[in-house]
Amino acid sequence: MGFKRTINAVDTHSGIPMRVITGGVPHIPGATVYEKMKWLEENDDQLRKLMLREPRGYPAHCCNIIVPPTHPEADAGYIIMEQIEYPVMSGGNTISVVTVLLEMGLLPMKEPVTELVLEAPAGLIRITAQCQNGKVKGVTFKNVPAFAAHLDAVIDVPHLGKVTVDVGWGGMFYVIADVRQFPGLELSPKHGAELTRISSMIRQAAIEQLPVEHPDYPGIGITISQLSGPSDDPRADWKNVVTMSTGEFSWDDPSTWTGAIDRCPCGTGTCAKMAVLHAKGQLELNQDFRHQGIVGNVFTGRLVEETTIAGRKAVVPTITGTSWIYGLCTYVLDHDDPFTEGFMIGDIWP
Repeated sequence: MGFKRTINAVDTHSGIPMRVITGGVPHIPGATVYEKMKWLEENDDQLRKLMLREPRGYPAHCCNIIVPPTHPEADAGYIIMEQIEYPVMSGGNTISVVTVLLEMGLLPMKEPVTELVLEAPAGLIRITAQCQNGKVKGVTFKNVPAFAAHLDAVIDVPHLGKVTVDVGWGGMFYVIADVRQFPGLELSPKHGAELTRISSMIRQAAIEQLPVEHPDYPGIGITISQLSGPSDDPRADWKNVVTMSTGEFSWDDPSTWTGAIDRCPCGTGTCAKMAVLHAKGQLELNQDFRHQGIVGNVFTGRLVEETTIAGRKAVVPTITGTSWIYGLCTYVLDHDDPFTEGFMIGDIWP
């Protein structure tokens, strides 16, 4: 019995499913993990679609590929794949990758603390993992510098009117709006459909009205949105719902005003939020920021130093969170399977 593709993976979640591919991917060329990511995007994007679309995936699904590192300090590299893009950094995916590397024995675990360095497309990510009885109980990583790109900007969102937003970089560009601008809307699962509708409209309006640029990643713009507000949970300081795009958006087609909610508290989104709060004087260095996701679990962020990016004020964040393994899988593509890139149906996809 033979297959066109055979992929070994470990399925994890920190609220949202985050698949980690551990074998079955041929050599990916590139002098850096960033170059490997770009090569994959341009030459084998079929793999991303195969793993994230139906029947092997669904809209709220992410995937990572473990690759050999190119930097001498790194213990492993990883490429992040999501529904419409290859992010240069993702917090929840980083936590899942560390969990898989250590719990599956791909890298040695040292109890009670394992320190390692991963090479993301964004560069080196330094990790401290709390370990007990062969399990990863928590992962803390130092992220790339984060910064505020726009503060209290007022955008005109068709069908919604004027909306005040911030834009922050935390490894991706997030447009962030306080949910209290929308009376009756709650950051809760029962409001999921309306949260994605409003978030996708805000994201598109921000793309059109608020230019952004990162000196290290030309061409990357706003791709993701965050609604945030206070949490009534004593374990958290703030709550958020991040909505990821799952397809093309058109103002002329209301069926595209949607997306997939990140079920975890979102690591890069937390970094972007902290950068915005710091720029507004509302979050000091070395202060815990407990950020809660829509299903209730919490990532803890902290700004550990100030820095600059191309002359712009920035901050260096850390994020602490937990991910859990829920499946050990071998995925295959049959030679006769006509759906070589998976498929999407309009009942749950835009």
